[in-house]
Amino acid sequence: MELRELEWFNTLAETENMTAASARLNISQPTLSRALGRLERKLGVKLFDRRQNRLRLNRYGAVFQAHAMRAMNELAKGEERIATMVDPDQGQVSLGFLNSFGEWLVPDLVNRYRELTPRAVFELRGGASDAVADDVRQGRIDIGFVAPEPAAEDLDWIPLGSQRLCVGVPEGHRFAERESVTLADLEDEPMVSLKVGYGLRHITERLCRQAGFTPRFVIEVTELYTLPPFVAAGWGVAVVPEPQPGQQTLTPVILIDDPSAVRPYGMLTRQGGPAGQAARRFLAFAAAQSKRTGLAQEAVPQAAGAAERPG
Repeated sequence: MELRELEWFNTLAETENMTAASARLNISQPTLSRALGRLERKLGVKLFDRRQNRLRLNRYGAVFQAHAMRAMNELAKGEERIATMVDPDQGQVSLGFLNSFGEWLVPDLVNRYRELTPRAVFELRGGASDAVADDVRQGRIDIGFVAPEPAAEDLDWIPLGSQRLCVGVPEGHRFAERESVTLADLEDEPMVSLKVGYGLRHITERLCRQAGFTPRFVIEVTELYTLPPFVAAGWGVAVVPEPQPGQQTLTPVILIDDPSAVRPYGMLTRQGGPAGQAARRFLAFAAAQSKRTGLAQEAVPQAAGAAERPG
């Protein structure tokens, strides 16, 4: 069924007059009459009752009109949304990110960008790193913010920086008053961690292997923010990103004294970058902000092997 058939039918249903409808549509009456005949044959019913020289929308026509009008309205909304998305000044940008990045990285970038482009519209969704990568891959979002770099050859990676890693410990723990710890210090400590497959879990395992021991995980969770409560309850220690300036922590957090104890973070896009101009502009802005001013934390060199798994 062609779009113009819906448009012509809606006009004819509104006027119930072949002459008036053809004049409004700037087509001949025979052309409109033939189009109506084709539409009725497709549907297998008459949409109008013919009475002398007048048309009257019948019950089949009324049902079809409701759906035809809804379809036209949805198409108009689609055109409007596409126009908004591709407008670099007021277009829509869809972002996916780790939930922990919703506390500092993404709000910081969006706020800075809105100062320059106040009409920009953002669609935001949090999730696990692998889910964010899949959303980028499927075109559900324009840009994903994850850590560390996933092993995804079909996506483009734009590094933004790295977070230093620390150890969260319970109050009164033997490390609680120290300024730093080494990786070897953690050998006999039970650990609270993210589940297997998450990036921070992989980094934790790698760091422990480097120090010559296998970590003993006693609690596994799926969200970074759920680690501190279990640490505070005394279940174990946890490798966590360094807190942001001014961020309150539930437990003492001690810096790991090792240059490889970092969590690289960055942006994911489909190969070649986002399709929309608005998303491309924001991507360039975010990359430039990272190089120019940093993003709340100082970037540090990426450790070898840190970017092997999503999460």
